[in-house]
Amino acid sequence: MRLKVICLVIGVLSGLSACSTTEKSPADPRVVQNQPQTKVPEVLNAEGLLNKARTKQGASRIQLLYSARENAIKEQNWPILEQACLALERNETVDYVQNKLYIALARTELNNYSTALNILKALNERLSLPEHKAWHQYLMGRIYASQGMPKKALTYYFKAADLSFTDNLKVANLNDEIWQALQQLSSYALERFDRGTVIQRGWVKLAKYQQIYIGSGIQLHQALNNWQRRFVNHPATYILPKKVQNAVNLAPYQAKRIAVLLPQSGSSKRLGSALKNGFLAAMDHSEINDITFIDEQLSAEDIERQLATQQFDFIIGPLLKDNIEKVSNSSAIQSTPTLHLNIAETPNLNAEQYFFALNPEHEVEQAMVHFLSQAFQKPMLLAPDTLSGLRLVNHFKNEWQNYSLIEPEIGLYTDSKDMAKVVANLLEVDASKERIKTVKSLFRKEVESETRSRMDIDVIYILGDAIETRLLKPYLDVNVSTFAKRIPLYASSRSYSKRMDHTDKGDLEGLFFTEQPWMLNKSVDKFNLRAQYDALWPEQADIEQRLFAMAFDAVHLIPELKQLAKIPGKAYSGLTGKLSIKNNNTVERRLEWAQYKQKQIQLVQLEEQKPTPLFMQNHNRFQESLKD
Repeated sequence: MRLKVICLVIGVLSGLSACSTTEKSPADPRVVQNQPQTKVPEVLNAEGLLNKARTKQGASRIQLLYSARENAIKEQNWPILEQACLALERNETVDYVQNKLYIALARTELNNYSTALNILKALNERLSLPEHKAWHQYLMGRIYASQGMPKKALTYYFKAADLSFTDNLKVANLNDEIWQALQQLSSYALERFDRGTVIQRGWVKLAKYQQIYIGSGIQLHQALNNWQRRFVNHPATYILPKKVQNAVNLAPYQAKRIAVLLPQSGSSKRLGSALKNGFLAAMDHSEINDITFIDEQLSAEDIERQLATQQFDFIIGPLLKDNIEKVSNSSAIQSTPTLHLNIAETPNLNAEQYFFALNPEHEVEQAMVHFLSQAFQKPMLLAPDTLSGLRLVNHFKNEWQNYSLIEPEIGLYTDSKDMAKVVANLLEVDASKERIKTVKSLFRKEVESETRSRMDIDVIYILGDAIETRLLKPYLDVNVSTFAKRIPLYASSRSYSKRMDHTDKGDLEGLFFTEQPWMLNKSVDKFNLRAQYDALWPEQADIEQRLFAMAFDAVHLIPELKQLAKIPGKAYSGLTGKLSIKNNNTVERRLEWAQYKQKQIQLVQLEEQKPTPLFMQNHNRFQESLKD
């Protein structure tokens, strides 16, 4: 039996109402002629059919459950689909494999990926029909795609596509899922997929053409014509008018006149000045003819009046979260493409509202991905006992638990005096010292001894600022046992200070950290910006330097935003990092890795392979065992 939606027609019951027993004269105005009345048919949705099935027995119950199952798919009522399938499982005549695939579909749609994967794994040896095999591969791909693993998802999608094409099957949403996954791949990854069957190569080449010619109508049109001649009757043909040709509409924003909302008064005025310098520097290397600065600290009404003075092509800002909320209902901002310089507390669904923040959570995720790539098992995090420190620690812990059962060790310090105690306690050096003291008390002669630290910590991540990091590093060096392997040390960009590092690198040998390319003098510096900046503002603080780079990137992001938002695999290399958009029109950053080595800072390439979620790890080991 094929996996398809079967519409069930409910029987219509009709009846005649009883005639009145009292005869009246037709001329009598009180007479109401009795007309045959049709009983309103009972039309039930999936939930109604399931509830009715629960009151029946035998064949009637089974037929109602079938109807509830098919209606649930049409209505996309996944909880009811799961319940109907579980009820059908108790009947021996039900197609076991098909019903299990339906349950896996429901649980996939309900984000219950772990149990869906277990079902699919159990079905591996029981698949015989092509349609079952195709749906099995499709659902496997869906689960990997849901975890942000498009390359792995495509290996399953392409198998499903080949089965569907060979046996003339229809797998709902398969083509859309393939196209979405392909758009998340880099040009390099697409090249590696450009092999295999005609179906696979057709899909990949179409995705490559979109990447190469996006925004270029004539060239894209020519490439699509060539593709159609080469891949006749390919299942991706339907994508051409629906998806790819829409790419012509992704022509960049042409911003000649922009408005910038930044703080020009109050306690944040210094931040606004740093941003303003970055915007003015970017204007010299852009197509912008006119830029108007507006104080975001003004009232919403005053901001609205200033925005209404002329027609702006684009708006940048505000910087402060509260001010983003304040202007969210502005008619000028709602009708004009806008790049906010922070993240809003409430998501904005306006397609032309974008968000760009120097978000430290991105660095935490980047470090975590590297730790997992290196197979580190037990990280230790050191952070200040502040709101921001706790926020980052909790973010790391919440992400880490998706990939490992082992809890990270957390150390929170209140001040510089507390650091040594926290480090010694976490590494269990104090306990070692107590054991040494006990042993020495048992002997009169001098006993040679050396403290030992715990052996399970295999990486340490510091989330303190530059001063705190310089204080913590020596404590870590002296508290790790000489018998143990040196624990690699990592830190976020908070640990780095360009001004402090210029005069004192401290004892930071071996420390890895993430940082903006701009702060490491490694940037898209084709404009020779760093030399000019250092000449103009040699004494600027680190935060001002980072905001300058942010403003510069904000201007150069304007023509990139449409494509970044619509093509997940696309990225822009800016002063603040490698920038992309994945969700909710929010710009994400990938920073550079650097290391202190021989009193110098050296850029390094560290592995960052997308980790496999915990619930998938056993499945992957099972798949590998099948190959052996």
